[in-house]
Amino acid sequence: MNFDYSEEQNLLKESIVRWAQDNYSFDQRRLGADSDNGFSQEHYNTFAELGWLSVPFSEDNGGYGGSVVDVAAVMEEFGKALVVEPVFPNLILFGGLLERSTNEAIKAELIPQVIDGSLMGAVALYEPQARFDASNIATTATEAGGGYSLNGHKSVVLGGAHAKKLIVVARTDGDQTDENGLSLFLIDANADGVKVNTYPLMDGQQVADIHFNNASAQLISELGNAGSAVHQVLDLAHVALCAEAVGLMEVLNRTTVEYTKTRKQFGVTISSFQALQHRMVDTFMSYEQVKSLLVGTLVELTDERTSPERASKMINALRTLVAKNGKHIGDEAIQLHGGMGLTDEMNVGHYHKRIMMINLMFGNGDFFQHQFNQVAYGN
Repeated sequence: MNFDYSEEQNLLKESIVRWAQDNYSFDQRRLGADSDNGFSQEHYNTFAELGWLSVPFSEDNGGYGGSVVDVAAVMEEFGKALVVEPVFPNLILFGGLLERSTNEAIKAELIPQVIDGSLMGAVALYEPQARFDASNIATTATEAGGGYSLNGHKSVVLGGAHAKKLIVVARTDGDQTDENGLSLFLIDANADGVKVNTYPLMDGQQVADIHFNNASAQLISELGNAGSAVHQVLDLAHVALCAEAVGLMEVLNRTTVEYTKTRKQFGVTISSFQALQHRMVDTFMSYEQVKSLLVGTLVELTDERTSPERASKMINALRTLVAKNGKHIGDEAIQLHGGMGLTDEMNVGHYHKRIMMINLMFGNGDFFQHQFNQVAYGN
């Protein structure tokens, strides 16, 4: 069985590599990250011009028609480059739910704008009381004046600081933790009754807490039946984040090995110390384990014979391993660089921070281990 990327996928990856080498050095990245937006709008527009923003969308909606494997290929290279532009919240989350909307007119209007880079959106899903439970939704939507009125509070909305449009997951029926009774609503981020509080996370990305107070919104899904679409998009999001983490881990390992070949102690390079060689072999094996499980997960997800339970088990196993091995690789990279690894001037600390944030998105290692146990063993 061939586990390599296809020729088209390799060309896609190579186009990102070439662009990053010429336009996205660590210093160039920091200019965007340190700006008021937290990213470079010029770079994001370039992503659109090169067609990268079209990858997750179907050809019927004007996209590239990429599969989960294509998404993983792109996100892995974005991870290596440590891209700060809001590709993940805008394409995977907002674009993913938008494409699964039942409102064809809205899809025809907005998806082309996402693909050409003119529209940035965000998904308001998780709430303060929910922990990592995507079904724990207290935000409500009630009929009002021919539309719907939203009331509630969403926290840590990825991409919420820059979004012009929001897709809000709100409860239209059932109890607070019911998986059924959820619906999708589209609303302008600057609409009346919407209050957006923005702030940066540890890795520099800008997020937002959003409050809705009788805010008018448009229903864009079947009433009460959006739970399946939300979980489909979250599955894709988990794989995309893990692919990004694989790219981050590869760079951390490579950078650390290169550093040990130049850093001298007691008159010799520290790469000659057998104890450090063993530690670097361990981190390399941790990276290879995650990369192999990512490939295995992609194989399962693209096999029509794979059951939903099997797919869920693979995704939860992948996220559990990313959390464990990502921390191992990041911690070792910081230690082997010494105090310099924590300084803002070196890229190692920035890569480590991004891995740590990925390990907290939509669940931590313990959460995904528990989810895996429930699917695999029923406990």
